[in-house]
Amino acid sequence: MNVIVCVKRVPDTETRIRIGESGIDIDPTGVKFIVSPYDEFAIEAALRAKEAAGEGEVKLVSFGDAATQETLRAGLAMGADAAVLLKGQPTADGLATAKVLAAELGGADAPLVLLGVKAADDDQQQVGPMLGTLLGRPTVTGVSSFEIGDGVVTCHREVEGGVEVVEARLPAVVTITKGEFEPRYASLKGIMAAKRKPLEQKDAAPVDSRLTVTKLAEPPTRPEGRIVGEGPDAVPELVRLLREEANAL
Repeated sequence: MNVIVCVKRVPDTETRIRIGESGIDIDPTGVKFIVSPYDEFAIEAALRAKEAAGEGEVKLVSFGDAATQETLRAGLAMGADAAVLLKGQPTADGLATAKVLAAELGGADAPLVLLGVKAADDDQQQVGPMLGTLLGRPTVTGVSSFEIGDGVVTCHREVEGGVEVVEARLPAVVTITKGEFEPRYASLKGIMAAKRKPLEQKDAAPVDSRLTVTKLAEPPTRPEGRIVGEGPDAVPELVRLLREEANAL
């Protein structure tokens, strides 16, 4: 069972983010970068699919700069077999990223391509569906678990009040969300083995980006709280403020 997992290098979700001097990017000083958490779910899903089949290969593909090698090595330490770095500078344009990945994966024979449902930095949820469309493959998004059968992948999507079951014929693209695939920790043996696993580097396909960031800004400062009184006597005034000022009632 050959599976390709597309991953992205993002700032650690617990890192304090500061806007850089340019005003259109973050200051990377002191920032730890990791595999996007939803992409870790996708790596775990790929590893389990390979283990269930008893054979196959899990290959990671990422679009980014030279520092993205570290991110790919982290995925290799989890158990992936090989990785490919498409060297370039991603932008906020999800379609441009999807085109770069599609140019690389167009001739791939892997029946399943997995991605995280979204990247932890831009939260767009665009690249997976766009990639599936460009590859001409059926695409299922927001999948919490799946099983692979005879030429099909049966996906489970959590929806309000229940679980939706979607069946797609292989080859397919699936985006993974939080659910069954809690990522495993990389063992010391896995970390050492990752240094010897193949990591191919090549220039990304030239693609025009039609979306650019013009400005980053800090969230507005939250106003200070107000004490309107104490006990039951404060309730009428509180209700009035919620209705007339906060427009919450």
